[in-house]
Amino acid sequence: MAGTDRSQAVRAGGPTIVLVHPQLGENIGAAARAMLNFGLSELRLVAPRDGWPNEKAVAAASGADVVIEGVRVFQSTRDAVADLQMVYAMTARQRDLRKDVATPAHAVDDIHTRLSAGERCGVMFGPERAGLENDDLSLADRIINVPANPAFSSLNLAQAVLLFGYEYFRAADRTPPLQHNDGDSVPATKVELAHLFDHLEDELRTSGFLFPPEKAPTMVRNIRALLQRARLTEQEVRTLRGVVTSLSTARRTGSNGK
Repeated sequence: MAGTDRSQAVRAGGPTIVLVHPQLGENIGAAARAMLNFGLSELRLVAPRDGWPNEKAVAAASGADVVIEGVRVFQSTRDAVADLQMVYAMTARQRDLRKDVATPAHAVDDIHTRLSAGERCGVMFGPERAGLENDDLSLADRIINVPANPAFSSLNLAQAVLLFGYEYFRAADRTPPLQHNDGDSVPATKVELAHLFDHLEDELRTSGFLFPPEKAPTMVRNIRALLQRARLTEQEVRTLRGVVTSLSTARRTGSNGK
């Protein structure tokens, strides 16, 4: 499937995801898929409405088998979080409970720290229609509240799990914020660039482009600076030298290449 590299090892682990009274199997499967997208693998269900196992959940998981096959089912939220030491509850609703409320970004930093210290952590998500009830929220240590449009802040189950998973994965990810995709070619060496500059400069002098003579040094420096900023690869340098050669040959022979 698109975006899947079977040669890569599956990144798994992270906090336990607890879905309280999930309804449709498709939603459970979509949540499982979202989990594995971001390296989360432990999924617990509290009294799923349509039972478990669920074929529709398997289909919707789209290959997130490691999550689906490891699902554990509990009859109560209390049992589902019994062995956890830190539990967050993700909800868009403000309840009348005195609990600290964190953004997803703050919560995942705390969870990473606790997991590194050996603590067992979990994140609860409520059913699709009503969300978590006060009895469920009372079992959580903190609330995660997503900053969203106050007039339309409701997320479906898979969206909520995906959002949390992304923040969790991003907090530990070391991918550079900007990467240059140069394919299989490597950056050109300074010598290769110098040969390109010399080649181009010779042809520009011959063609009369570097005129008047007193402005030629500045023009050459500007052209070199332009090419330096392009971060050319070895292949690109060869291509540009070929272009220069082709143009100069056509000029000398009077051919237009057609």
